Amino acid sequence: MIRTGISSLALVLALATTPTLAAAAPAPAAATAAPTTAEADAFVARAEKELADFSTPAQQAAWINATYITDDTDAIAAKFGAEGTEMQVRLALEAAKYASLPGLSFDTKRKLDLLRNGLTLPAPTTPGAAAELSTIVTKLGSDYGKGKGTLDGKPINGSDIEAAMGEVRDPAKSKEMWVSWHDAVGAPMRKDFAREVVIANQGAKGLGYADVGALWRSGYDMTPAQFEATTDTLWKQVEPLYKALHTYVRWKLNAKYGDAVQPKTGAIRADLLGNMWAQEWGNIYDVVAPAGAGDVGYDVGELLKAKRYDPIKMFKTGEGFYSSLGFKPLPDTFWARSQIIKPADREVVCHASAWDVDSVNDLRIKMCTKVNGDDFVTIHHEMGHNYYQRAYNAQPFLYRNGANDGFHEAIGDFVALSITPDYLVKIGLLDPAKVPSPDKDIGLLLKQAMDKVAFLPFGLLVDKWRWGVFSGATPEARYEKSWNDLRLKYQGIVPPVPRDETRFDPGAKYHVAASVPYARYFLARLYQFQFYQAACKQSGWTGPLHRCSFYGNKEVGAKLDAMLAMGQSKPWPEALQAFTGSRELSGQAMVEYFAPLKAWLDKQNQGKPSGW
Repeated sequence: MIRTGISSLALVLALATTPTLAAAAPAPAAATAAPTTAEADAFVARAEKELADFSTPAQQAAWINATYITDDTDAIAAKFGAEGTEMQVRLALEAAKYASLPGLSFDTKRKLDLLRNGLTLPAPTTPGAAAELSTIVTKLGSDYGKGKGTLDGKPINGSDIEAAMGEVRDPAKSKEMWVSWHDAVGAPMRKDFAREVVIANQGAKGLGYADVGALWRSGYDMTPAQFEATTDTLWKQVEPLYKALHTYVRWKLNAKYGDAVQPKTGAIRADLLGNMWAQEWGNIYDVVAPAGAGDVGYDVGELLKAKRYDPIKMFKTGEGFYSSLGFKPLPDTFWARSQIIKPADREVVCHASAWDVDSVNDLRIKMCTKVNGDDFVTIHHEMGHNYYQRAYNAQPFLYRNGANDGFHEAIGDFVALSITPDYLVKIGLLDPAKVPSPDKDIGLLLKQAMDKVAFLPFGLLVDKWRWGVFSGATPEARYEKSWNDLRLKYQGIVPPVPRDETRFDPGAKYHVAASVPYARYFLARLYQFQFYQAACKQSGWTGPLHRCSFYGNKEVGAKLDAMLAMGQSKPWPEALQAFTGSRELSGQAMVEYFAPLKAWLDKQNQGKPSGW
């Protein structure tokens, strides 16, 4: 399950539904004086104060809307969104006037660039455009939060249908859930999404970008073209590992369900993989577990239930991991203001997210927590956002964000990699006598790969699809076909029933409905292994990498805190180097982590058709 973390600045920009320029600015008056560096410095100071003043009430409104969905909270959130959009467009246009001035200080130049390209969906300066865009964005997010599918013909909400997709092993029922969710949630969004694209593209072009996709790809201290090429290179590094996993899982599903449900060759049927979007496959580990090595000896969800954990205790345990590294406990307001379980009396957005409402210490998490292994991992992940947010809260407002958005997602993910048998023993969840022996390592690695590796192509294709939509390469008449073509090309999966252009399956994914860029999650899957590898070296770990836990190591915590405290004040390679010693993002740490599994998969797959 992919979660979203929200930094103070990122949420302001998200509320503004756009960062960069807007539609063409009015023609300048003749013979105006050239701007000066002193004026640029003054503008940046003024812009930061305006953003900071807007931030807290805007985030409070967004929080209320996400945790209490009504027509009124939708309207209030949309109002703040429109105001934020207009403010950001104005600031971005003015920032553009100064961005190319010679002699700018490093900080002024960097902050001008952040003002120009830090937003998500820009609105043009046309009267009413910001309000229309904000209304659409709010509506799509609320429609997703209120969405329902069916199971056995009965309505089932988003968080419950996600859980059921991981538990049901009847192909007819998994098909019903998949089709009902995509039809009921995705299809009605199509028209609004297409309008959103038109408005936002107008805003992006006014800011000097080719389209919204180019704007998104500009936020990584490189050109949009360089970023796209980088993601393609990274995918090639990890693609052989994914294809080996896909081949193995396909023949295991064929063995369970037969040729009529899952053929021996070609793509995998999307609803059989234990996840609504086939993005993570760990829920069907029981179907694919290898004989002998497959039973790793414990199930985290069962351990939690046996020890009578409730959601609060799960959260306290997550906090304990970060405390063991030397981080201060979370503030009392975290426990008073977070949404930890789903309220019974109202509609909420259950999709897990971390919030920093006052840009200082009003940290919160919004979840509909269930006592299971997935949510135990989610808690460690979301808290990573909160500790990151607090670490950089002394930075100037425009730097209160991750080194890039992939960093923000990777912090909690790499901590969650440390949820190893050793860690579970140390916190009293796992009996030392039940720690899996080395002959279970393949099972442990396969279980990890079913989520970490299986996710990679999905993490890449969501934004590849949107980049095509924003650029016009994918017109509205081919939204659905392009989506399914990319799913086939990268994931090797197909929907359980034919889809046509009356459908809009991308909208059935939260991040598309909520306009959350997705490449960050692809990057985070790779960053997390680099961070984890570095932390294990710092802690002096000498055993197999996948068994390492740096729980309790304050040296690791100190180095991590130093990187987190940088926020977005430096280009991301400097932040990466501060913790790992390397300035290069690479898939090789992940490849090394899973090398024993890859060798084992290749043996298991001998004689089996590979690819699709």
